[in-house]
Amino acid sequence: MINIVLTKGDYINYLIKKKRTNMAIMKVIEIMADSKKSWEDATANAVKKASKSVNNIKSAYVQNQNVVVKDGKISAYRVNVKLTFEVG
Repeated sequence: MINIVLTKGDYINYLIKKKRTNMAIMKVIEIMADSKKSWEDATANAVKKASKSVNNIKSAYVQNQNVVVKDGKISAYRVNVKLTFEVG
């Protein structure tokens, strides 16, 4: 048995050279957003803002949620969102 170790970059280059059209190259970026209404609205704000400069967004993963509290009340909902989009 032979084990071949490829780095992530080597594997992507291999796939490009093989011209596999059934595989897409995806990239993930992390966005922080907030809202005064809800976490859902904060997530929508992240996608809306990112879509102004990033095309082909395929998914959003909410990694973290938190709130800002002022005078005993929630003043802002915050999310850290990982957005996945297709490259090329």
